[in-house]
Amino acid sequence: MVIEQFINNKIIQMHAYVNAVIDNEIHYTELDQFIFDTMAEWTLLSVTDETPSSAKERVFWHLMHEVSLHGAQALNQDLFFKSEMNTCLDFFNGIGSYPIDCIGWRPLP
Repeated sequence: MVIEQFINNKIIQMHAYVNAVIDNEIHYTELDQFIFDTMAEWTLLSVTDETPSSAKERVFWHLMHEVSLHGAQALNQDLFFKSEMNTCLDFFNGIGSYPIDCIGWRPLP
């Protein structure tokens, strides 16, 4: 239950950060810092299973990995990346389908 609560809370926060970067309300480095802080918090949970427990969690980890890989600045510079991230956010809101090529696994220590 702790993992599910963690993911649900972070999905809400991730949604707000990504939208704020896309809307130029915050600097992209704040999203990068959120990713870093979230990963640090995740390690405190001592999770040993890499398989997400739900489709929402899988999409969350996909978002986390993609933003980590490309950097939040890509949301302002790469239209394809921005579109992919919006597809994930739509899925969180229940207005879109599961993102194509979504590969989200829990990070393990």
